[in-house]
Amino acid sequence: MKLINKISILAFIALFTYSCVQEDDYSVPQSIGLEENQKLVQLLSEIENGAADLMSISEVKNLFVNGEVNEIESNLVVKGYVSSSDYTGNFYKEFYMQDDLENPTAGIKVSINQVDSYNQFNVGREVYIKLQGLYVGETNSGDGVIAIGDGNVTSDEVSEISENRASNLILRSSNSYSLTPLSLNLSEITDSHIGIYVSALSSQFSPGLDGLTYVDPDEDYDTQRDIESCVDSGTLKLETSAYSNFNDSMLPTDGSGTITGIITRDYFGDNRVMMLNSKDDVKFDSPRCDPLFSDDFSSNNFNNWTVFNVAGEQGWEVVNFGNPAPSAKVSGFSNGSNVNEDWIITNEIDLTNLSSVSLNFQSVVRFSGPTLEVYASSDYSGGNPNSNGTWNELEVTLDSDSSSWLSWTDSGNIDLSSYAGDSLYIAFKYTSTSSASATYEIDNVLVIGQ
Repeated sequence: MKLINKISILAFIALFTYSCVQEDDYSVPQSIGLEENQKLVQLLSEIENGAADLMSISEVKNLFVNGEVNEIESNLVVKGYVSSSDYTGNFYKEFYMQDDLENPTAGIKVSINQVDSYNQFNVGREVYIKLQGLYVGETNSGDGVIAIGDGNVTSDEVSEISENRASNLILRSSNSYSLTPLSLNLSEITDSHIGIYVSALSSQFSPGLDGLTYVDPDEDYDTQRDIESCVDSGTLKLETSAYSNFNDSMLPTDGSGTITGIITRDYFGDNRVMMLNSKDDVKFDSPRCDPLFSDDFSSNNFNNWTVFNVAGEQGWEVVNFGNPAPSAKVSGFSNGSNVNEDWIITNEIDLTNLSSVSLNFQSVVRFSGPTLEVYASSDYSGGNPNSNGTWNELEVTLDSDSSSWLSWTDSGNIDLSSYAGDSLYIAFKYTSTSSASATYEIDNVLVIGQ
């Protein structure tokens, strides 16, 4: 925290005596703690007497109109806690803030024409923003990151709040806390977490990144490096600025653990990404957990599978759709519904010397028909699975919204530890009838173990 004039402090002590704000309380208590800024004291008085309205970050985000900027004309105020830091140069003329110190539910970007803002808006700092005359929108139209900024109604993007204007509108409290990162598995991270300080649990950098730095030396701006999960099929991209002070540091690719940073989206909004406040927020204390079996069908073939058609003319194929594309698809519909039975079975997965094993995948379904079945076996040796191998049906979660191609559903982590020490085969069995033929797609099939 910056040192401030002692005379100012004494003046505030003489005039105001308060205690801390409740972190998740958007009302103004009678006592709120000694404030550094007389403008903030005045603002809090306005909130208390009803001249200004205190809003949550979620309520402010609800003012966003897609493709437009929305000027705030009412005397509204939003409170939050700073979640990002430009100390290492990984953030530039912006900071993010979230609505609570623990278990936050919303975050937002603040666009400000100020560098080294960490000196003023450090991580955990309680901040109030006077919204009247500011705008809610996106700094890059269509990127999906809602921001508070300056601008005008003739533009579809908000601009940076000038430093001079910010000194009157963005008011920090004397309260500064330690944030508790929101702990999530990679598959649980969504756009709802944009602006929030998140710890990605049981994560590692994807294979093939050995010997690489956080930023590609040929990149002028940003580099994205893939992160993968040790416990499910979740993935995320870590984005690092070429201007960060750790841009030429080597990626730690020999372990796994937690990666903690701010969730946002890249410049064009194409990918959800995490950005670090510091490379010290990558904490690996476990060995790598490379999967026993993994297929996202990006090879556009079934080289990792046995494909067996029991009945019907239709069968499994790799298509240019998925989560993301491509994926494996099967449908018994061709000029009407047809009788089919079609299997895809993984190649042998060796579980020797393992004690715990789990399966994870995603599915989407369209139209009505028999439900896709998922099986496991330890003794399949090829040919017709109806007569070869002992197959046990698995209890999995499948997509049930047959009206949408966008309802990709995670299977959950299916415990297969009973197969540990043996061989494992996973099979997806599709059936259709002459009167009902659903279409299924599956993607990101992952078997992990320890």
